[in-house]
Amino acid sequence: MTSLNSHGVRFAFGTLTVLPVRVTRWDREAARAGMLCAPLAGLVVGLLAAAAGGLLLLLGSGPLLAAVASAAVPAALTRGLHLDGLADTADGLGSGKPADDALRIMKQSDIGPFGVITLLFVLLAQVAALYELYGRGWAYGAVAAAVAAVTARLSLTLASRRGVPPARPEGLGAAVAGTVTGRGAVAVGAVVVAGCAGAGALLGGYGAPHHALAAVAALGVAQLLLRHCVRRFGGVTGDVFGALAETAATAALVVLTFG
Repeated sequence: MTSLNSHGVRFAFGTLTVLPVRVTRWDREAARAGMLCAPLAGLVVGLLAAAAGGLLLLLGSGPLLAAVASAAVPAALTRGLHLDGLADTADGLGSGKPADDALRIMKQSDIGPFGVITLLFVLLAQVAALYELYGRGWAYGAVAAAVAAVTARLSLTLASRRGVPPARPEGLGAAVAGTVTGRGAVAVGAVVVAGCAGAGALLGGYGAPHHALAAVAALGVAQLLLRHCVRRFGGVTGDVFGALAETAATAALVVLTFG
């Protein structure tokens, strides 16, 4: 079990980040452990994003540049794969074509108008939300960046649960689809939401329920997108996973600006 957990951590960091981690196993058991460890990879990404924003504030840059940095770090640490997946998924959904044709559109290297528009508004929403939160204080922006990144990767854990089929027989979607048990997904979800509440509690007031609600709401939005993609494409792909992560992160940030 210890060995499997080690391979799971390697799988999570090796597939979800650009950090120099070598994936030594690529089987269903390692994929299951890896997707259960996905929020851990998100935590590291979120802390690095928070550190970048906090450092710029410390240097006197102001909240806008700090917000841009905190939005850029997760993109850099994934080589933009999640954003690319979001754009491809938007093109596939926006095409209105049958599943096979939509999947073919998603696999093309170029980005269509639906993808460009979606990327534009998602990144604007992320930067605007982080700007608002950093404007309240560095701790608000830093905690939000971490919560958004962890919640984004938790959405991938939930999308890997049994009963969610792959849309293609190959690729990351096929490798991880259906690997996580319902009980495992619920357990990891409970830990992550509790952790978000704990981070929010550091801010005082209603921070704990606010941040827990942001995580739950973001997961709800991601699940709606997941259901729609499964209905349209017949299952999940690596692009869909990227779209889910960016959607969950954006939704969490937006909810944290309320109140």
